[in-house]
Amino acid sequence: MNRNKLTIKDLVSIGVFAVIYFICMFAVGMMGVVPILFLVYPAAYALIGGPIVMLFMAKVNKPFGLLIFGMIAPCIMFLFGHTLVVPLLSLLFCLLAEGIRRMGKYQSGSATMLSYAVFSLWPCNSLLQMLLLKERYMEMVIKEMGGNYGNAIEKLITVQNMAIVYVCTFLFGLFGAFLGRKLLKKHFEKAGIV
Repeated sequence: MNRNKLTIKDLVSIGVFAVIYFICMFAVGMMGVVPILFLVYPAAYALIGGPIVMLFMAKVNKPFGLLIFGMIAPCIMFLFGHTLVVPLLSLLFCLLAEGIRRMGKYQSGSATMLSYAVFSLWPCNSLLQMLLLKERYMEMVIKEMGGNYGNAIEKLITVQNMAIVYVCTFLFGLFGAFLGRKLLKKHFEKAGIV
């Protein structure tokens, strides 16, 4: 049996962690009900999701594990009305993150942290829809949240603000990965989880 191939156990782990990740993402995403906080949620989630994804990467440190895990939430978002921008650009970030892990041979702590920081950028794509497919996205937002909310979001999502969102999310992703690594060493390794 090839130790680098995903097993049924790995696929089950991907599913379990994807559910935990998606529930936490949804909870953090609720802060977006306040329009200005809509810009903050990708960075906030990059920080909070760090320990979850770092533990996942420690448990499933094989090729394509992060890619499969990372594409579940964007595909669900697409099924619930988001545009193709979310899964397509998320695929790009997930492939890049997977490549960084591969360069670190799935064992390097610094490569894993950098991989997570890149991976954590994918939620920014849900905001980027506003710039790339504005009409379609505004239709969805107004239908779900109302016209006043839609107008507020339209004013907030600019090219400059999106650049700030991506940079802050990357930095918070690095910090989230650092926190995740600390938790892994302090708690999970001692408990024998990893």
